[in-house]
Amino acid sequence: MEQSLTSLAQKVGGVVTGEGSTVITGVAAIGDAREGDITFVDSDQLLPLLHRTKASAALVSHEMPGVALPLLIVANPRVALAKILALFLQKPYVSQGVSEKAWVDASASLGKDVTIYPYAYIGNEVRIGSRVTIYPGVYVGPEAEIGDDTIIYPNVSIYSRCLIGKRVILHAGAVIGADGFGFVRDGELHVKIPQVGVVEIGDDVEIGANSCVDRATLGKTVIERGVKVDNLVQVAHNVSIGEHSVIVAQVGISGSAKLGRNVTLAGQVGLTDHIEIGDNVMVGAQSGVMRDIPPNEKIMGSPSLPYKRSLRVTAVLQRLPELKKELEQLQRRVAALEKHTKGKQSR
Repeated sequence: MEQSLTSLAQKVGGVVTGEGSTVITGVAAIGDAREGDITFVDSDQLLPLLHRTKASAALVSHEMPGVALPLLIVANPRVALAKILALFLQKPYVSQGVSEKAWVDASASLGKDVTIYPYAYIGNEVRIGSRVTIYPGVYVGPEAEIGDDTIIYPNVSIYSRCLIGKRVILHAGAVIGADGFGFVRDGELHVKIPQVGVVEIGDDVEIGANSCVDRATLGKTVIERGVKVDNLVQVAHNVSIGEHSVIVAQVGISGSAKLGRNVTLAGQVGLTDHIEIGDNVMVGAQSGVMRDIPPNEKIMGSPSLPYKRSLRVTAVLQRLPELKKELEQLQRRVAALEKHTKGKQSR
């Protein structure tokens, strides 16, 4: 595929400086780029590399005096890069049909132009929309529903009655609708609470490899429209995640936690059960959140604190050995002064 730099500018809403007729045939990192590639710079630290790159053009956020390379100036080089990559790499969907080696129950309903690869299992009363792609080893349980243009990568398990929206991407090994971790003690025994709810995933959600979204005890575990979930994430029963939130790798969200819209949980964050996280909250990596968080806050630490306070606490923790030594010295001085004062009083 070939595109002129001017054509790309029109597609990403940018402005060209230099030769707009420059032909672009691919995308590459600044150090790996070759003739025909467009590269990108999203940090001033990379600017010196523009003078040495072999790329034919570069995505930048502002003019670069002294750079001979043709430039495509955009508000956000990473957003423009994503659009250009999609333009070059995404191919038009072509249905591969249903493999004879796939098991599709006779009661299942399939939309137009689906692709179902060998060794997938589609259970009874399943409803699958149009242009859905289901890779080998996928299990879709009874009465589950999958919306149009969704992609289910190998070895994904979708348990019974779960609802998957349109344009959803489920990466390899994801498990949707396994039982929530629900038990009650009867003496020394752990009695299982039947998990009879479902999982409902909205449109344009992406869930990473080997992530798990548990079905609700009653009702629904809900992941709303536009949410992006990284690899190795645990979403427990009856959790609700609001629109366009981002959940990074190795996060654990305990049962019945409620997350608002546009929440960001960085890597390895842990949320205790039954808490509420407000809209636009950002939680730093490895934080432990054990209380409700109001909207628009940035928090960090375990237990979590407001972001700036957490930084101050961390700074103090790094000086604890020195502070301990100073405290011990002060204690000895105070003890000596007290001893001296008592000696004077006894005379």
